[in-house]
Amino acid sequence: MEGQEHIVMLPFMAQGHLIPFLALARKIQQRTGFTITIASTTLNIQYLSATIASTSNSQSDSNIHLAELSFCSTDYGLPPNAENTEDLPLSKIGDLLAASTSLEAPAHRLILDIIAKEGRPPLCIVSDMYFGWAANLANNLSTVHVTFTTGGAYGSAALVSIWLSLPHRCTASDEFPVPGFPESYRFHISQLNPYLKAADGKDSGSRIFQPQISLSTKSFGWLCSTVEAIEPFGLEILRNYLRLPVWSIGPLLPTDALKNSSTLDSSVSRQRAGKELGIPAETCLKWLDSHGSDSVIYISFGSQNTISATQMMELAIALEESGRPFIWVIRPPVGYDLKGEFRVEWLPQGFEDRMSKRKQGLLVHNWAPQLEILSHKSTSVFVSHCGWNSVMESLSQGVPIIGWPLGAEQAFNSKMLVEEMGVSVELTRGGQSDIARKEVKRLIDLVMDKSGKGGEMREKACEIKEQIRAAIREEAEDKGSFVKAMDDFVATILSTRRGL
Repeated sequence: MEGQEHIVMLPFMAQGHLIPFLALARKIQQRTGFTITIASTTLNIQYLSATIASTSNSQSDSNIHLAELSFCSTDYGLPPNAENTEDLPLSKIGDLLAASTSLEAPAHRLILDIIAKEGRPPLCIVSDMYFGWAANLANNLSTVHVTFTTGGAYGSAALVSIWLSLPHRCTASDEFPVPGFPESYRFHISQLNPYLKAADGKDSGSRIFQPQISLSTKSFGWLCSTVEAIEPFGLEILRNYLRLPVWSIGPLLPTDALKNSSTLDSSVSRQRAGKELGIPAETCLKWLDSHGSDSVIYISFGSQNTISATQMMELAIALEESGRPFIWVIRPPVGYDLKGEFRVEWLPQGFEDRMSKRKQGLLVHNWAPQLEILSHKSTSVFVSHCGWNSVMESLSQGVPIIGWPLGAEQAFNSKMLVEEMGVSVELTRGGQSDIARKEVKRLIDLVMDKSGKGGEMREKACEIKEQIRAAIREEAEDKGSFVKAMDDFVATILSTRRGL
């Protein structure tokens, strides 16, 4: 009977949300045999379809269905075919979220079709934290609503609490306590993304974000893309704040990335992200092979973030002067079309040619095979925006981080990585702040030095790597936290079916 159950998933329309939703769908399907339907707009479904098609082992994907929800971006003042945050500047992401509430009606029709075919509602609706409207949908259709946060526990708790209480508005200071966190904790105004920083309860950001997040806090329970052992503090805060079950169902990474092989198969990132890479994975791995162990700096700011032209120039000069090898995933700077042509004047004159001839630097335009790079023995440190998918990928390979948070809850993740985990140092915050090449070089030297703080960070990152890998253990006498959480989630949701 359980194999006939059906779960409907509703991800937010952003790369960093679609990837973990598909990973979660695959994990649930493999564990239970349930039918999973992921519903989104046409272009996002095309992306998910391409990702599934590029996966070598698609046996379990036959029970993962993709459903298109009608959506016309121009009806909401958005550019044509703007169905994903990566197609929009930061200033328009709130508009996309506001427009996404229109998906409730087509999602309602989709679920009515499922009820008509199967004779009963789906077992549950799993929706993104920003799709709180799905709670009303589940209630109206006699099923259960579960929120899935694609971030970590600490970052999600901070984001939810700050949005719902706006504590920065209650003080004249740049530092403030956050409800749910210990009284001694202080967050800083510079750690707030632009929407949060501007929020006063009456602005457009508050009108868009607050109702959706508030509805999500009234779910039956939450799924969190983290590992119990690596975030005990964050999970305790999130559970106490929500007063709901929170299942830690991470790591949502390819199984191959959690094995103790030195280098991943070169197709793993393609399968995970479903994107055409800016460079063949084999080229990247061959370049890494030509460098010594723990010698390479990897720099990437995620799928839709970038830095200013001034920051880009300073970073390039610092990397060249460091003399250390690096791979840099580079996109046009702030204020330019992220998918547009890259201009040579954004970098020091002749920079790319010099780096290529010296074999010091490899510049990748757009997408890089990130997991393969992080798993390679030559990679020493990750200069990262601290998006949660990137954090988990880095820590799963034992690679310490130099944090450069740019938006969303990334500054909260960075704070946690520095203060709670001890696996990161923070370089700066934001895509416009000043950075000094001397500081870039200092932090690179600090983290890559195997003695002192750099050695301690690497040691802690390796401990977390083992904890992440232990989470997927299947042995009956020593089940990992992912296995326990997934089994408990499924059993709990099934018990609601029997209780209806």
